[in-house]
Amino acid sequence: MARRLLADRHSLPLSIALHLVPGALIVAAYLLITEPFVLANGYPVFLGWAIALCLVLGPLMAGLYWLGYKNNGRFSLRGVLHYTGKPLSRGKVAALAIPLFLWMMVLSIALIPLDNFLFDHFFTWLPFADAGGSATTYLAGNDRSVILGTLAICLPLTGISLPLIEEFYFRGFLMPRIAHLGTGAPILSTVLFSLYHFWAPWTFVSKLIFFFPGPWFVWKKKDIRLSIGMHVGSTAISTAGGILALALNLV
Repeated sequence: MARRLLADRHSLPLSIALHLVPGALIVAAYLLITEPFVLANGYPVFLGWAIALCLVLGPLMAGLYWLGYKNNGRFSLRGVLHYTGKPLSRGKVAALAIPLFLWMMVLSIALIPLDNFLFDHFFTWLPFADAGGSATTYLAGNDRSVILGTLAICLPLTGISLPLIEEFYFRGFLMPRIAHLGTGAPILSTVLFSLYHFWAPWTFVSKLIFFFPGPWFVWKKKDIRLSIGMHVGSTAISTAGGILALALNLV
């Protein structure tokens, strides 16, 4: 199993499964464990999704280290993750990552009406409590102090560590193993990563639009720091901005 996962190439069926199974497990963990827990205790369902992500992505990251142990004889990600050789200088990384970060921030906000439209017309049947086209609907209906506390708890999770794990797994581990597809690699990576978000399928189209430049530049420049700066930067700033706005009574 380790040899198959660490091979230079993954077959298309294997790659699809490795992209999508974690998303299915996150939804299962949410529906069976974390949604009942947060609803019973009066917490926003946003926290339930954060915990569900932790329950799946935490072991996923441990699995990458296990592969590293099998490959290196010690817990290391050498040979497991690619695009980590830092071929770009820090200045070039910043010059590319900052526009990517701004692209994702601006487009993800600008495309919220599209997300709302798709949710209202095609996805209201989903059995997710308090679901809606915008992520803020997962927090709506709760006291300001509860929302503030939830965001403070989630900042190091959904804001930083979980997106970082996603970048390690999807861009550092999976995408290099479909690099033989050429320009199809970042395209397929973006499509499957967008589909992986089974908990928000109405955001599939918007994610294709605002997320594609990250995988593309990682594939082109062979430097995973570009998509990390874009992805983790935007989630961290968005969550921190929400905390600040609530704390200052701006919303």
